[in-house]
Amino acid sequence: MSAQKVTLFRDTYLDSVVQLSGTRTMRQVDGVEWASAAMATPANLDTLGTEGFDAGEWSGAGAGDLFIAVRGESEEAVDAGTEAGREAMFTRAPSGSADGPVRSARTVREALELAPDSTVAVVSVPGDYAALEAHQALTAGLHVLLFSDNVSVDAEVELKERAAGLGLLVMGPGAGTAMLGGTCLGFSNVVTPGPVAVVAAAGTGAQEAMTLLDRWGIGVSHVIGLGGRDMSAAVGGIMAREALAALRADDATEVVLFVSKPPDAGVARSVLAAAAGKPVVAALIGLEPGSIEVPDGVVLAGSLETGVVRALEALGRTAPDPTEGLRDAVAAAIADLPAERTLLRGLYSGGTLCYEALVILAGALGEVHSNTPVDKALGLPAPDGAHTCLDLGEEEYTQGRPHPMIDPEARLEMLRSDGADPDVAVIVLDVVLGHGAHPDPASELAPVCAEIIAGGGPRVVVYVLGSDQDPQGLEAQRRVFTEAGCVVTATAARAALAAAAIAARDPEIVGRAV
Repeated sequence: MSAQKVTLFRDTYLDSVVQLSGTRTMRQVDGVEWASAAMATPANLDTLGTEGFDAGEWSGAGAGDLFIAVRGESEEAVDAGTEAGREAMFTRAPSGSADGPVRSARTVREALELAPDSTVAVVSVPGDYAALEAHQALTAGLHVLLFSDNVSVDAEVELKERAAGLGLLVMGPGAGTAMLGGTCLGFSNVVTPGPVAVVAAAGTGAQEAMTLLDRWGIGVSHVIGLGGRDMSAAVGGIMAREALAALRADDATEVVLFVSKPPDAGVARSVLAAAAGKPVVAALIGLEPGSIEVPDGVVLAGSLETGVVRALEALGRTAPDPTEGLRDAVAAAIADLPAERTLLRGLYSGGTLCYEALVILAGALGEVHSNTPVDKALGLPAPDGAHTCLDLGEEEYTQGRPHPMIDPEARLEMLRSDGADPDVAVIVLDVVLGHGAHPDPASELAPVCAEIIAGGGPRVVVYVLGSDQDPQGLEAQRRVFTEAGCVVTATAARAALAAAAIAARDPEIVGRAV
């Protein structure tokens, strides 16, 4: 007989990554059917109601309270899941050292007392409090990685203008990736030091750029995340200018690779006009060619792959051919694909990679519908017979669930569903490695891909974003997907083109310029 339970922790806040770790741990317990660890926000409580939990179990709970919710096949399974979640989130390594116990800090000031040489504060608290914490860090003379979402535009502008006046950086809000002086912050990859710095208003865009630079033998000096709104008209590129100025003065940086989804054209012109002193490559995904003028020393690129290629060229280096062997792999995938299978399905965990795919697919296949469409007329629900490409990291897919970079469960459900659709020709996936990501995503995704392919279903194209220095190991992950029968590509852009080539039955598409 099924059982369920909600456990409340009043006035308790844990970072979202810790919450997701607890959720993943609980869902791995035998007999647990569904579980979630999250803050008791209205949206998360609505999810509990949708999942059939009794509202009386969280009576009086608010956004400052944490809950653990578990449904299982028995009370024993529910209790085991609850305990596993509690232990995953609250158990810490034994405190203490040879010099005595180690204190934990509750404020920025206390943290600086414990680590007086710190130069960066990572802020990850509910959005209502995030700006105040960031201001306190700036007062203490610290750069800020503002991981928190739900910070207003006005608060963001105020923070960034203040930081600029102090000669400090505010990376964010919603900045999940940074690497400063070789130290990874947030969702980041382990890469070799090198002469190219990445400045990005796009999280997985930064990760794609840094890992390609690493794999193609160049390496990275710094990665500075700006937050997705920095290049908007409302924010005006405040931190983009500050980042470029800081990197102009950095001896370890010879070339800057600037990455953004479509910026405001006026802001882009202004920011790039200020980019003088070092070569700058601007990969502005989805920006119409010719829509902005750029100064001497700035090179425009329309994709992440091309941005990295141009950065290598600025250093007198040549990138490897990302299409090597891909035409033959696509031709083999097409060979026995039934003619009635014509549709493409994209199931992405990285928002920037999904957006780039939409731009590329539009040029190769025409209209592609999405929950994050390039053309707002191509939103969801999609009509029958339409191609779709989804960003499964968006809020509508993560309420009550871990992000797909951390836990593939939600994506596995959609993968199986699309794999059983007789009209689908190809499914394209990104798999993001690095700190914070699932410890072994291939072990969960590849067996399902193999079942779909072996059963005569759609072909599966996979791009693995990562480095061999990442905890998961890039080549080990790629090998598992290859052995499962997937078409595995060298870049995210080539994955989109390979999927389009399969859907269109035209292997030559994989060689198109991006």
